[in-house]
Amino acid sequence: MINFPQNKNIILFDGVCNLCNRAVQFIIKRDKKDVFRFVALQSELGIEICRYIGIDQQKIDSIVLYKPAIAYYYKSTAVLEIANELGGFYGLLAVFKIVPEKVRNYIYDYIAKNRYKWYGKKESCMIPTPELKAKFL
Repeated sequence: MINFPQNKNIILFDGVCNLCNRAVQFIIKRDKKDVFRFVALQSELGIEICRYIGIDQQKIDSIVLYKPAIAYYYKSTAVLEIANELGGFYGLLAVFKIVPEKVRNYIYDYIAKNRYKWYGKKESCMIPTPELKAKFL
């Protein structure tokens, strides 16, 4: 059993993807309620969490939002759930839930497939600054 922080949602992300790292920075700046914690999918803990919730690590390179003891979401649904948690203007993005998940994920997969080509890739996972260290598990 993994010891998860109380009342925190865990975002698993591709730690070597520049787009994903920018998205993490974006979320951190707007997480006024301090509800998110971050884990790279490639890390030992990321792999352990994926096993724990039943996600095949070999078949997923997507963002995963895990709400401990509640549910987990991935791809476009994770993005919309994260936006909803951020609230304000970003919460309005929930209107896209009316678009069928298959269509949303097609667009998500297209971007994900090209993310390294468009945004680049790091050699290793991001190391958080001392100020941000508490946001990462």
